Amino acid sequence: MIVTLSAVAVFGLLTFVLMRGRYVGPLSALVLFLFGFFTAGTGAAGPVRAICAALAEAARHLT
Repeated sequence: MIVTLSAVAVFGLLTFVLMRGRYVGPLSALVLFLFGFFTAGTGAAGPVRAICAALAEAARHLT
């Protein structure tokens, strides 16, 4: 679990840097994919899904 959490932290930091620098390319796509992959394996997966479902439900009520 410690390895997974540190991988999430590293990929999260790399994602932030790549998004901040507005760099788009194969490397950024790989980093974002790995960030999502490692995040899905942690305890953050449930709350992330709940937030996405809440946003989708809120968007449905806007129209």
